[in-house]
Amino acid sequence: MQRDEIKAALKHLLVEGLRLDELTPEDIDDRAPIFVEGLGLDSVDALELVVLVEERFNIQIPDEEVGKRVFSSIDALTEYVAGELDHRSP
Repeated sequence: MQRDEIKAALKHLLVEGLRLDELTPEDIDDRAPIFVEGLGLDSVDALELVVLVEERFNIQIPDEEVGKRVFSSIDALTEYVAGELDHRSP
């Protein structure tokens, strides 16, 4: 899966999975923060997003420290998911 495909899937997951009806995937800035000042998401949304990403991509986000880093932006999340998927490739 290419990074562009991962990024698009993550944006759709955000909008659809968290029911952000006022946004489209195209509205989400790749470098903007996902939480608080970015999309205005809170800690409940964070937990839900972790589950959605883990289930969709069959990866693990092992702890809060990793979560803070990878959920800092769509770009950061894309890189993390791509890296995890690359590690699984034969």
